[in-house]
Amino acid sequence: MTSFRIKTSWTIYLLMFSLCLITSASSSLWGQKLQFKGMPCLWQLRPEAVVPALEELSACILLRRDVATKWTGFVYKAPGERKMELGVGGSGEQLSVWLFGKERHFPMKMVSNEWQSICITWSGGAQRLKVYVNGTTLEETYLDHTSPKKLAQNGTLSLGVSHFSVDGEVERERGTDLVGEIGLFRMWSREWSDEDLLRLKCADGDVVSWTKDLHQGQHPCPPQPDSNIQCEWSFYKIQMKTLLHSTSLANCSATLEGTTRDWMETIFPPNIYLQNISVLHPSHTCHMVNDSVIDPLHVPQPQALDEVSNSSCDECFSCEVSVNVNPAVSVEVVQAKIAALLSVTYSSGFINLTADPKTLSIFPVALLENDPPSFVRSTVATSESGPTLSSLTTSLSNISTTGEPLDFNETIFLRDTFLRVNLTLYVTSSNQNPKAFIQKWIKDQLEANRSMTVINLNIKDIGGRNGEQHTRLTTFQSQQKQYFCTFHVQEFKMNAVTEVIDIVQRLLNVTYVNSSITIQTVKLEIKHIVPQNCLEDPMSTIYGDYIWPETFPQVNQEMGCLKPKAKRAYRLCKLDINTDMTSWDDPDMTSCTPLITIPDLNNITVTPDNVVEVVDKIEDLVHEQLGNSEELSPTDLQLVVEKLGEVVDLSPIKHAVGADIVNIIDNILLSNTDVTSFSENVLKLTDKMGNNMDVQSETLGLTASSLALSMVSAEQEDFGGLTFGVSSDPSTMNPKIFVNQSFVSDPLPETVATISLPSGLNKFFQPGVRNKTRIQFHFYGNTELFQDQSIETQSNTRINSFIVSASINNSHVFNLSPEERVVVTLSHQQLKQPEDTVRCMFWDFQKNGGRGGWNSNGCVTKSISPLQSSCFCDHLTHFGLLLDVSRTSVGETDRKILTVISYLGCGISSLFLGITLLTYLIFEKLRRDYPSKILINLSAALLGLSMLFLLDSWLASFSNYDLCIATAATLHYFLLASFTWMGLEAVHMYLALVKVFNTYIPSYILKFCAVGWGVPLLIVSLVLAIDKDAYGSVVPDHAAAVLESTDPFCWLQSDVVFYVTVVAFVLIVLIGNISVFIVVLIQIRRTRANKPPENSRSALHDLRAVASLTVLLGLTWSMGLFSFGPARVVLLYLFAFSSTFQGFFVFLFHCLMKENVRKQWRMHLCCGRFRLNPYSDWSRSMTVSAGGKKNHLINSDSGSSAIVRTSTSSGTSEHQHGA
Repeated sequence: MTSFRIKTSWTIYLLMFSLCLITSASSSLWGQKLQFKGMPCLWQLRPEAVVPALEELSACILLRRDVATKWTGFVYKAPGERKMELGVGGSGEQLSVWLFGKERHFPMKMVSNEWQSICITWSGGAQRLKVYVNGTTLEETYLDHTSPKKLAQNGTLSLGVSHFSVDGEVERERGTDLVGEIGLFRMWSREWSDEDLLRLKCADGDVVSWTKDLHQGQHPCPPQPDSNIQCEWSFYKIQMKTLLHSTSLANCSATLEGTTRDWMETIFPPNIYLQNISVLHPSHTCHMVNDSVIDPLHVPQPQALDEVSNSSCDECFSCEVSVNVNPAVSVEVVQAKIAALLSVTYSSGFINLTADPKTLSIFPVALLENDPPSFVRSTVATSESGPTLSSLTTSLSNISTTGEPLDFNETIFLRDTFLRVNLTLYVTSSNQNPKAFIQKWIKDQLEANRSMTVINLNIKDIGGRNGEQHTRLTTFQSQQKQYFCTFHVQEFKMNAVTEVIDIVQRLLNVTYVNSSITIQTVKLEIKHIVPQNCLEDPMSTIYGDYIWPETFPQVNQEMGCLKPKAKRAYRLCKLDINTDMTSWDDPDMTSCTPLITIPDLNNITVTPDNVVEVVDKIEDLVHEQLGNSEELSPTDLQLVVEKLGEVVDLSPIKHAVGADIVNIIDNILLSNTDVTSFSENVLKLTDKMGNNMDVQSETLGLTASSLALSMVSAEQEDFGGLTFGVSSDPSTMNPKIFVNQSFVSDPLPETVATISLPSGLNKFFQPGVRNKTRIQFHFYGNTELFQDQSIETQSNTRINSFIVSASINNSHVFNLSPEERVVVTLSHQQLKQPEDTVRCMFWDFQKNGGRGGWNSNGCVTKSISPLQSSCFCDHLTHFGLLLDVSRTSVGETDRKILTVISYLGCGISSLFLGITLLTYLIFEKLRRDYPSKILINLSAALLGLSMLFLLDSWLASFSNYDLCIATAATLHYFLLASFTWMGLEAVHMYLALVKVFNTYIPSYILKFCAVGWGVPLLIVSLVLAIDKDAYGSVVPDHAAAVLESTDPFCWLQSDVVFYVTVVAFVLIVLIGNISVFIVVLIQIRRTRANKPPENSRSALHDLRAVASLTVLLGLTWSMGLFSFGPARVVLLYLFAFSSTFQGFFVFLFHCLMKENVRKQWRMHLCCGRFRLNPYSDWSRSMTVSAGGKKNHLINSDSGSSAIVRTSTSSGTSEHQHGA
């Protein structure tokens, strides 16, 4: 009977347990939303949920507004305080964040009736506040240093409304209630990054949990299910207290972990994988009061259990179980499923296991890359740097379901998936920077779903479809080119590898097309790689000694600074794109304070064992000092150079150490440090380092932003010459070394400095010693080490190139014969003008009393172009170019003024040429004679020239190949047309005065138009047909000197085309026009001599006529051809003014100063007393005189033909008299 009562009691109580378990699972808010519809509603923390004093935190909330009014997301207040300790709210146009009672506003347009994810993170140590909206950083701000470092503990929290506390009770605060819905509110005790927050999208908070820490207050409003906010997740942690009852003492000796594992493996379905079990606080006594277990369990049991045989045993314990649900399922479904499975008492033989429903919690958790699994935290020792991988390995040996140690990389930590991708693309683009567009396309394709990221992306241009190389202007030309892209993909959603590869293939095997670019995938190779962890690495730095723990690939490990304690240091476990292997990157210690300074280097003795450590410390100290003051003091600089000299003396120097020394020198040279007094020490230091470098191969190169060293080992018998070149991008100052194992007298392509050594230098090699002769090349992109005091006082002389040097170890090369001279070719930093003098110089260490200076002995200079010069020297040392601008009369100020005059003149000329054209085209009486018709065509050509000149730079800025060619060709056409019509104006005068007199020529103007517009068209068409690339966007050197500008300009690129079709053409026209002008002046003199004194024109009238002729014939352009010598500046100002204002002068002399034009304006444009009667004597005289226009070659009242008319009238009288 007793046994029957026991069994009956167990059955009743187990049914009660099951009900409690299911009720506990249903209390979770996952998959549900909280509705705030205007009725009183209050959701707050449960009494047992306590917020600790946090030094950093992250909080996320999902909300949707129904009405665009002021709203509250959540509010946390310190106990008894009215101010908001932490909170989120806002209005229609802004987001408000409260922290420590202070409200901060951030602009953000909240869209109604759409779910918005808002996260805030805060660090008390860094005093940093970040706000994220929908996964994107909205704002990052730093708080005042007086702000609290901790969040108040044991406070009160409410969702959707603000609140206040009265006698410990939470009451609603009206006025800013949310009208809408809230979901997934969680809070963590860490400041997560944006990537971490993405990984935590379905993970529960460890401070405030969406699973168990919230409940309805005094105003109930039950949650409602919503499929839109369901989260599918795989990783869960189960916490519970458990009662084990065994009716056999033999089974009491079994381990609790093993028994629990058997239980879970039995009840869980195949898609729930058991990963880890931790047992805590086991106890053999389960005390019962009033049918309840109060310590440690609250599971009801009958009193009759005391009567059970002593052969049984009971044990109570807490446990944590971590599981992986694959495939991922909605959190609420997993919680309900696991709760239902645990609601049934598990029986196996003589053992019964029952979960306490009041302590059962099922949390979704995240396994972050830099965080160990939360389910093993309680069993793992921690350090200041956080949990490490190595500290976990010893505690994981017995948590596998098979009893064997788990696969550390795959089972426990579920590391990210890494892929190596090799991608070949065909790109058809007119874009100036297709590489940037390719990079954006790859990232947009793969990172759109935020489940993977692209790292280590390299893009290389491998030419066109057939591998041909393209010449200039390929950045503008729309053509197909091939690019090879290699990069890594890091997938952190922990999907299957095959699935990730399939996704990448699908996303990249597409063709992208838009208006400016087409991207087509030609070849795609994807390889799954498994990079190793970065191993534990002890490091001694100026910031103290640190031990970086073992870290996953591409994880930025974090450690606390030794000083100040609140700051953090970071170091990336970097995945290398070349080897697919990981290695530690340089640490980021910018937030830490150094524990030593540069003077402390005196206390360090350099030994072969600590060379690397000493150089690293020097590099860090220099970087720290330059970051604070931008320069080193002479004492600090001397100490740094001396200590580096001690390092160099300990040969051989490893590559890494040499690279660090080069970086140190480079940083000093780029700072404001005065290195003049130490230039010899630094130069000898780099030279000695090059001789002592450990060169394993034939060549070795070291580069920094403005410094490059190359060491080459050579043999005397096989030496056939050597050429060293360096290219340097002025925008990035990133030098690239080129070495050619032969003598090349011409400069290497795209290099700014080239030095060629002839084969005859092998006589300076050490005989009979294999690979012991070392040739060094040094490149200095900064000239701070080469400041000559003797030329610094000369304002007209400056260094105009980078510095390059060559040396042979243990040899002094000098007095080379003319056939064996070293050839050094250097690019000019400043464009060489025709008046400038460039001289090749070498750095003489003995000059200026041993301080060094420039010397030209032994070097012959040869100018290649305004961009380059070559030096032929009979020795080896440091070479450079000095620019003597003492004869250059155009300064920067003059250039700017000339540019303004040019654009201003063209603008004004365009306006008045337009008025001139309209005047002659509208008023028919003004264009009845030949000179007026020629003037119309000349004005049209000049207007086109002025307008194209004004628009050219703007059109060139589009970087469109076809547009630039069209602009350059059109500008060329109007320039030629303008000079052609100037020439035709001279031809017309010549025919009128000398050759044809009062003779009618049929189709006279038509023939002129055929020549004036046809000849320029023929020339431009021939240029386009022969080589359209003769037009382009780069201003030639000679054009730059004329235009006085270096802005992008579409014009002729070919020197041959420029000199033949522009210079020669203009010169021919100007010679002809000057000849006609002289003939006209002679004719004026004869006319004045033959006319009676009373009929002579005034000198002022003649002067105006001469000025009018000068404008029409374009004689002012000749000043541009003669703008050299001492009067260059004056001539350039006259040339710029007269030529660009030519259109205005045409209007002045042929509209404003012409009586017939003014009368036409008065007749048709004026009113009142200013209006001229159309039937006046002047009007009738114009009508009568116009009737005979076909009888004479010249019959005009235009100002341009005033001189001609004067000559004609005189000649007519003589002719008639003679007849």
